[in-house]
Amino acid sequence: MSSICIHYHRDFDGMVSAGVLAAILRDTRKEEVTWQSVNYHQRDDWENFGKGTRFAIVDFHFHPNAEYWFDHHPTTFLSDELRQAYKPTEQWAWDESSPSCPPLILRHAKEHWDYDPPERFVEMAYWSDIVDAAQYKDVEQALFDDTPALRVARSLYVAPDSAWLDDLVGAMSRQSLEKIAARKDVEKAFQRAARNRDRALEQFPPTIISVENSVLLYDASSNSIRRERFSAFFHHPEVHYSVGVIPTRAGYHVSAGVNPWNPPTDGVHIGEIMEGYGGGGHKTVGGANPPSLEAALKAAAEVAVVLRAAEAKAAAQASTEA
Repeated sequence: MSSICIHYHRDFDGMVSAGVLAAILRDTRKEEVTWQSVNYHQRDDWENFGKGTRFAIVDFHFHPNAEYWFDHHPTTFLSDELRQAYKPTEQWAWDESSPSCPPLILRHAKEHWDYDPPERFVEMAYWSDIVDAAQYKDVEQALFDDTPALRVARSLYVAPDSAWLDDLVGAMSRQSLEKIAARKDVEKAFQRAARNRDRALEQFPPTIISVENSVLLYDASSNSIRRERFSAFFHHPEVHYSVGVIPTRAGYHVSAGVNPWNPPTDGVHIGEIMEGYGGGGHKTVGGANPPSLEAALKAAAEVAVVLRAAEAKAAAQASTEA
């Protein structure tokens, strides 16, 4: 039987998912496993993705030809037909209530394959929930915590290329986060990312376009501006949402998210809003990759309008009830 390639979303959640599944398939299914990252632009020809190969997908959109598939995103199905094609099986599982993907994989493997995970995978799943669902105790932990897990997670911000990410997935499948964090290349990346974080916090205030109705809108599309996920909430802890534009290797990304430490009372579903721009996500965080900077800025402004309208409606309702 030929080897199977695990395709993973290239963030901490996705990489841990790939490392965990690789180990499980090796140990319980006797599979020969490889892995490679996948990203949103590959959805353009999703029907033919992986054609002629054996593949698995973790922490990314559902594909009916995946031999193994695990995800937790509510926007995972790219069409009604794909949603209808999904049924829970011994090799497929979806749980949109899971904060991240690794715990879902571990639960499934225990139930279906009698897999008893090593402590290092339990630790990875714990931190994956914190990182992917922004379950940090406060913004200071999110930005400055020095634990091995968060050192590894921050090092990913300055990944030199996809091959390096693939190498770390292999390490995750066999080693603890403590050992991975102690690698010289990871330490070097972490130190660089920490310097970028400090610079990003300094550079963020001038990028702010407006702060209205508890929604902060910013434009950090310049490649000379460093990006830090929680900059908005570090500088403006009073807001409920941030929406902005950042650059990527492929173009520009619109990012929107709830303030984890000051969430709205009854927020709207950001992932569903982002679906209208070709993206997706969860209720509290989402993104999209419009085709140009002009389109990205337009989309960000429109999303901010929707969120501000929701905030105004909620405030009016609260006032009436009072």
